[in-house]
Amino acid sequence: MRKPYLRLKLLPWLLTACTLSGCKGADPDANASAAAPAVVHEDAFAVVPAASPLRKTLVVATVETQVVEQPISAPGTIEALPDHLVKITSPVTGRVERLHRALGDAVRAGDALFTLDSSDLSSAYGDAAKAKAALQQARRDLDRQKLLFDADIAARKDYEAAQLAQAQAESDAQVTQARLAQLGAGNPAARRQFVLRSPIAGRVIEMTGAQGGYWNDITAPLMTVADLSTVSLTAAVAEKDLASVFVGQKAKVALNAYPNSPVEGTVRYVGEVLDPDTRTVKVRLLLDNHEGRLRPGMFAKVVFAGPSHTATVVPAGAVLQSGLYTRVFVEKAPFKFQARQVSVGASVGDRVEILTGLQAGERIVVKEGVLLND
Repeated sequence: MRKPYLRLKLLPWLLTACTLSGCKGADPDANASAAAPAVVHEDAFAVVPAASPLRKTLVVATVETQVVEQPISAPGTIEALPDHLVKITSPVTGRVERLHRALGDAVRAGDALFTLDSSDLSSAYGDAAKAKAALQQARRDLDRQKLLFDADIAARKDYEAAQLAQAQAESDAQVTQARLAQLGAGNPAARRQFVLRSPIAGRVIEMTGAQGGYWNDITAPLMTVADLSTVSLTAAVAEKDLASVFVGQKAKVALNAYPNSPVEGTVRYVGEVLDPDTRTVKVRLLLDNHEGRLRPGMFAKVVFAGPSHTATVVPAGAVLQSGLYTRVFVEKAPFKFQARQVSVGASVGDRVEILTGLQAGERIVVKEGVLLND
């Protein structure tokens, strides 16, 4: 009576064992494919077997040469040209009676910028008038002494003293007139009205004075006028790149404000002094700014056209990093490759310059080469 019970009890275990082990025969091809290695390493070579899936994904290409230009990058800043920017200061003190131009206004050379009611100017006119009167009196005294001296009435010393007095009076008159000319005083009737005019054409970019205020510091600028039709870009070039930068060199400028609108410039000056803190040299370029987009203080990236040469280049995907070394896989036979150490140079788009280790015409793995590493 125990046998049927044992058969029933063992049946679930047998079904489970059959399921796990497979009641049908195994596929020998599938097992063989699963067991085939992707890469076989034979001495210094990596061999891809016929059954390896890598044969469908590996890409091999021929090493080529092309002209490589190694650019030089440096940060830069837009600046106004020193000879195109004038800080307008007044040579006299006084109350700002009128501002003829406002911030942002365009001016021409000779245009009035502001008018001061100045006691200094009035004093200058007074000194000039006194010197003129003294000169007239000295001339009359000299004429009188000459007549007396010719008639043997006056002594020679009196005649010589009159000559000296006239010379002194002429000198004083010239000094006072030069002072008026320096102040640009042209209307004696307006003895207190000092009008300061712009020495250059440009635009008012800064104002520090206000109408009605008293201006008593002749060293502080009341206005700043700048001609920004042409601006300067000063780039800080690293010491190691200095040998590749020269006057007349072309450069592309990418402004932080307009990253998609680069402009071109030409090197006009290479600094002669190295900054000891940053180890850089200032290089100046001139940029056309008739559109008014370039503003002093803007930051930019400058890329100088470096020296060009013919070099061996490979796709960037072909270069592999293996520890401290850089390698590529060179094809020795169909699906037989050898790792070779190389040294790389500049990056040119999606390609890399190879300095040593490869020659043009050799075939290398350019895709999925990392799977060949041992």
